[in-house]
Amino acid sequence: MNAGEREVPLEQAAEGAVLARALRDDHGAVLLAQGAVLTSASLAALRRRNIDQCWIVDLTLDDAAGKAQAAALRQRQLERLSILFRGTPAGTAGADLQALLLRYRQGEGT
Repeated sequence: MNAGEREVPLEQAAEGAVLARALRDDHGAVLLAQGAVLTSASLAALRRRNIDQCWIVDLTLDDAAGKAQAAALRQRQLERLSILFRGTPAGTAGADLQALLLRYRQGEGT
């Protein structure tokens, strides 16, 4: 276990929690990437797939390291989206998709 993360039963994972590790299915396929923000939809989907546990960034200890880790993960994801959509013109379907993904990654849902 790394500092600033903890394993929790999925039933105790809350909306807005940040995954400290990628969630994988029984075959090793990534269901949610490290740094993903849990939403009500993602939690419901994980329950349907019988996922029991997840590793989240531990902010309950109110430590600066955990908060910094969560912020760094979110920032890396936002930077990655900027790179992936760098050539997307405004007002296109691609720009709409980028906006949706940004809201999702920031934990705002759809």
